Amino acid sequence: MSKPIKLLAPLVFVLLAGCASTRSTSPAAKAAVEPSHVEAPAPVARPVRIGLALGGGAARGFAHIGVIKALEAQGIVPDIVVGTSAGSVVGAMYAAGNNGFKLNRMALEMDEAAISDWAIPLFAKSSGVLKGEAIQRYVNRAVRNVPIEKFPVSFGAVATDLNSGKPILFQRGNAGMAVRASSSVPGVFQPVKIGEHSYVDGGLVAPVPVRYAREMGADFVIAVNISADPDAQPATSNLDVVLQTFAIMGQTINRLEMKDADVVITPSLGAMKGSDFSGRNLAILAGEQATATVMPDLRAKLKAKREGAAVH
Repeated sequence: MSKPIKLLAPLVFVLLAGCASTRSTSPAAKAAVEPSHVEAPAPVARPVRIGLALGGGAARGFAHIGVIKALEAQGIVPDIVVGTSAGSVVGAMYAAGNNGFKLNRMALEMDEAAISDWAIPLFAKSSGVLKGEAIQRYVNRAVRNVPIEKFPVSFGAVATDLNSGKPILFQRGNAGMAVRASSSVPGVFQPVKIGEHSYVDGGLVAPVPVRYAREMGADFVIAVNISADPDAQPATSNLDVVLQTFAIMGQTINRLEMKDADVVITPSLGAMKGSDFSGRNLAILAGEQATATVMPDLRAKLKAKREGAAVH
């Protein structure tokens, strides 16, 4: 054998051995180097956060309790609750862990004497400047003195900064004080001073706080509008004049706010005045009835929202 052939022989042997080695690769090794078809995981539905925006309307706010009861009966429990004025009263007690039936019982057992500096002007023919400390104590007892940030359900109360006219959303601290600020109707209650700021009723800036429910992270907002129709509200006292003024001022803001809600519930409260605490039973029933009426639409929209969340 010539010398060049002798030199090439080992090289050919190595190359052939390499080819043989490749052909004899084990199944496990083969799987490691060859691409295999892997199915993409099915999309996981992202939880849709439900927000409940409860509007202001003084004694008409008892209707919120009926709405809550009807929603719970259908298994619809909000993740976020935001309230203005009367809506902040009911909303705080609900977000603190009192279900609809307990709220109903609390409403029926409510002793006006226990919240006298909040209730008396509602029955009187004239209004006075009151501190509103009784409603603060009442709410704090109802929530067991738990601060807002410790509530089992995220809660916010909307008030108005008296100096700047800007809205403030209370999400921390003393629940009773936040509700008191949110409910301090000018001309009836003294402004609530917290730190360097004074606050009055949130109805001046957000009669139905839909946008604040969105800001707190709600994907699906149920708004409850209990504002009175000024045409159906004859003023027979100074308080009636104040509440009617609020209703008139809030009409434009209400229309803009509620456009951003997924569902709007409007209990049929007729000519019920904001000062009519004797009508609490009828208001609660009106809330239940209004919710039952919109329930098919609410369920359909909520289902579509959940399906959309699953796709994306």
